[in-house]
Amino acid sequence: MKVLVPVKRVVDYNIKPRVAADGSGVETQGVKMSINPFDEIALEEAIRLREQKAATEVVAISIGPQAAQDTLRTAMAMGADRAILVRTDALLEPLAVAKILKVMIEREQPGLVSMGKQAIDDDMNATGQMLAAMLGWPQATFASKITIADGSAEVAREIDGGIEVLSLPLPAVITADLRLNEPRYASLPNIMKARKKPLETIEADSLSIDLTPHLKIVKVEEPAERKAGIIVETPHELVTKLKTEAKVIS
Repeated sequence: MKVLVPVKRVVDYNIKPRVAADGSGVETQGVKMSINPFDEIALEEAIRLREQKAATEVVAISIGPQAAQDTLRTAMAMGADRAILVRTDALLEPLAVAKILKVMIEREQPGLVSMGKQAIDDDMNATGQMLAAMLGWPQATFASKITIADGSAEVAREIDGGIEVLSLPLPAVITADLRLNEPRYASLPNIMKARKKPLETIEADSLSIDLTPHLKIVKVEEPAERKAGIIVETPHELVTKLKTEAKVIS
């Protein structure tokens, strides 16, 4: 079974993002970029499935500028067998990303799409669901455990009331939560080997997909600075302050 893993190039999670001076978005010039952490978890799970003989090939795919090649090289250093870059400099919405992925999935014919539940840059949490709907495939979101057997996947996911377990036939789309696993580090020998693994580049314009945006960013601003909290001694003091100072209860 082939596993396709979409990986997005985002601002590294250790970096505090800054709003661009013109308010058009987040500043990315000269900022360290890395694999979206949720996608990294999805990639780790795909590699583990291959190591367990439940999968035969792991293909990483990224959609973005030429610099996203670095993200794909990192994915191959972790263990992906090969990679595909759908190159575009356009700022894509989740719907456009899902459209591109659908075309690439129809070409690659994977048995499973393993992807992060959301990207940390826009927190949309929509691409996996849109992709499954377009393909007509079953989906499981927020996976915290995945077991593959007999042409189906058993997925455990955390919900408010505990753990929900889903069983879905393959092919399917599964999105990864933080609790699914802990991604491995890419060793130096594997980083060197990744340079020789195949990385195919496809121009997004050549796919004949309508990528017209439906959303317009009016302005991006820093969130208001939060005020320091206080510590109260008794529940009575808390209720009094909520009534007289915060005025959120009467």
